[in-house]
Amino acid sequence: MSDDVQEKPSLPPAASQLLAEHGFNLDDFDDSATDEQRASQSAAAEALLADNGIQLAPIEHESLKYHLLGPSLTKPGQDGVDQKKVSEIIYDASKGSKFFNNEEVKDRNLTVKIDRILARKRQLEKIDLASDRRRADDYISELELSRDLSQHIIHVDCDAFYAAVEELDRPDLKDVPFAVGKGVLTTCNYHARKFGCRSGMAGFVAMKLCPQLTFLPLNFDKYIKKAEEVRTIIAEYDPNFQSASLDEAYMNITAYCQQHERGPEEVVAQLRSEVEQKCKITISAGIAANARLAKICSNYNKPNGQFRIAPDRVTIMSFMRDLSTRKVNGIGRVFERELDAIGVKTCGDIHEHRASLTKLFGEKMFQFLVAVYLGLGKTDIRPADSYERKSIGTESTFRDMGGREDLRAKLRHTAEELEKDMARTQFKGRTLVLKVKLHTYEVFTRQVAPPKAVCRADELYGYALPMLAKLEREFPGMKLRLMGLRCTHLVSTKKGSLDFFGAAGTGKMFSEKVASAQLDDDGWEVWPDGGECEDGDEYNDEFGTNDEPPPSTQRPAHGRIILPNPIPASAQQERASEEPAEEAHFPCPICHCPQPADDRLLNAHIDFCLSKQTIKEVVKDASASGAEDARPRGTGSMTFHAASGRKRSRPESRSSDGISYGQKKLSFAP
Repeated sequence: MSDDVQEKPSLPPAASQLLAEHGFNLDDFDDSATDEQRASQSAAAEALLADNGIQLAPIEHESLKYHLLGPSLTKPGQDGVDQKKVSEIIYDASKGSKFFNNEEVKDRNLTVKIDRILARKRQLEKIDLASDRRRADDYISELELSRDLSQHIIHVDCDAFYAAVEELDRPDLKDVPFAVGKGVLTTCNYHARKFGCRSGMAGFVAMKLCPQLTFLPLNFDKYIKKAEEVRTIIAEYDPNFQSASLDEAYMNITAYCQQHERGPEEVVAQLRSEVEQKCKITISAGIAANARLAKICSNYNKPNGQFRIAPDRVTIMSFMRDLSTRKVNGIGRVFERELDAIGVKTCGDIHEHRASLTKLFGEKMFQFLVAVYLGLGKTDIRPADSYERKSIGTESTFRDMGGREDLRAKLRHTAEELEKDMARTQFKGRTLVLKVKLHTYEVFTRQVAPPKAVCRADELYGYALPMLAKLEREFPGMKLRLMGLRCTHLVSTKKGSLDFFGAAGTGKMFSEKVASAQLDDDGWEVWPDGGECEDGDEYNDEFGTNDEPPPSTQRPAHGRIILPNPIPASAQQERASEEPAEEAHFPCPICHCPQPADDRLLNAHIDFCLSKQTIKEVVKDASASGAEDARPRGTGSMTFHAASGRKRSRPESRSSDGISYGQKKLSFAP
């Protein structure tokens, strides 16, 4: 936890004595109790103390104040900010709002959860964990064998990207604090960050921190165009770079460095200079042996800088030993506080607690933390569209909205937006998920599995409407401030180039592999560790009030926009020089359609045409034998004979290639 905001101290002796007299023991909860029961017990204890003149609210809310600093606490440009002062301003500005009340409940539940973790930790301290420690050491040794120090992995991040793009059109803003987005800040320039402003913060809170703050509306067409310029340059260094959002990417420049016989730092400096000259914006970069370290490094010399961790195990271990856990991508406010409670403040502290991590947080989190301690991360950098896509979703934030007609109109609009995304990505979904956020900031999701995969707006709306109606019955007078739809269990709608009933001359017998991007934003899906805003921050619709609600924004305004990798100009030129002026074709001897001069494709096409001819002959023979032989499709047909009153089963007729035919006459392209 930050040094500026201290953990809440222990209870005063008078308070502890009073609670003990009334049977309260907040340090040793029954493991069978639920979070709600624990929260209720904490609230009852607080009420008892208040009735006896002991007020603990200021102490109890120290953790809440830290939580209210938001997910962007560690953003570059705020090193000199008095975070304790900022937390007090945020606390006072949001106190009494629906968001504050909701966050207060969540903070209290988190406190109860941490109490349970500490109680479990005390139990573990009383038993021998030697076997768990040996198991952890074995896993650490196993991971060490996978350490790869041969790669030059780069994380590049545009500096305050949306703000930097706006400055190109408004040079007068370069020396004044301003933010992009008003209801909720999407980003802000470095002048504004000196006051404590950051992405994900409510506009009215930012105004209290910086009264002279200027707000600009979002313009995604402009941001996407500029991002394409930057990505085109990046592709020259690594055509297979992996987008993390519109303004950041991971690269592997190992091959580039070897080809040009240059070091990674020199190459990255050249890349940054080229982007600044051609695109008129600056980028920062991290250089390391894997993606996790590169992501951490890219924040070290922002803006317009670069930082490298030498590919040496001793150097990496030394770097991670003193690194705050919050600096690691994937460890946010909640998990940071849980780790801090058990004594894990830096990545080096993980090793000391390795024996108990599995029992406290689970196996997957144990594996994640051990990899963090060792400074290990992925080295397989490839385009986002090479990953299998898990879901497609869209959502929007708006002013508090209620009423049957308004909510249905919003649902219809959301369905239409999702239809556009489904059409663009060429997918259908077998599961439809509805997500809503009430005006009280409570989030609920409902899902349904339609009888068939869906993608059209009418279908999406039709299956989502009953879920919305059910929520309306559960919450009479329901008001929403966010609505979203998401499709999962995706089915590709991309068509192969083969026309089965008549070749169009392409000669391709196999459809191309479906490539889809792994995207997501705010709970829909994550790459690599959490849903984030521009500049890599987790989006949080914070501190909104009915007086100053956030504007209606489609989800891309606060999430990741992943674009396909551009083809490098050098590759385009090379490809153009290798391609013949006119591709040679051979006519098919069966259908006489021109086919590419490729033996494999031509032979496959001829086999296809021959099988078509066989099918035609079989159908022709079947027709000549009499209409009585025709019957419905299936494993066999049942024909009823009126005279005998019994049913007779007929064997199924099949062609030479095993294809069965039904009652309807088949026709083929000539």
